[in-house]
Amino acid sequence: MTATTEPRYVQGAGIEIYFNKFVHFLTRKGVSLFGTRVLAVRGRTSGEWRTTPVNLLTHEGTRYLVAPRGHTQWVRNIRVAGGGELRLGRRVESFTITELPDDQKPLLLRHYFKRWGWEVARFFDVDIKNADDELLVAVAPTVPVFRID
Repeated sequence: MTATTEPRYVQGAGIEIYFNKFVHFLTRKGVSLFGTRVLAVRGRTSGEWRTTPVNLLTHEGTRYLVAPRGHTQWVRNIRVAGGGELRLGRRVESFTITELPDDQKPLLLRHYFKRWGWEVARFFDVDIKNADDELLVAVAPTVPVFRID
């Protein structure tokens, strides 16, 4: 896989849609599966709150949002909004974000894929669960990563 300038966006399909709805439901009720949260972000044109389940990565005490599906709607919205809310049950945490440049992503992607590769591997046409440094560098431009400030 080589770096590309085309934004990658993998839409949910089939049973995956129901899985996401189930995870969303559990997280809203306060049950986090492997670090899930409900991400709430204002729509970039409507201004209405949009929600989606996400995997919250913590590495060396810093938290990150990783978009394994690529440049999704929540990614586009959070870039405009500059932040949002993380929800788990009744707990709501407002935050701002900083999008990371591609050269800072490979180590974080390695940790993310190690933890959630079983869940997100189908979004890639390469073996991301066993990715070497070269592959992580190639994938980095297609996977937005945000540091939670």
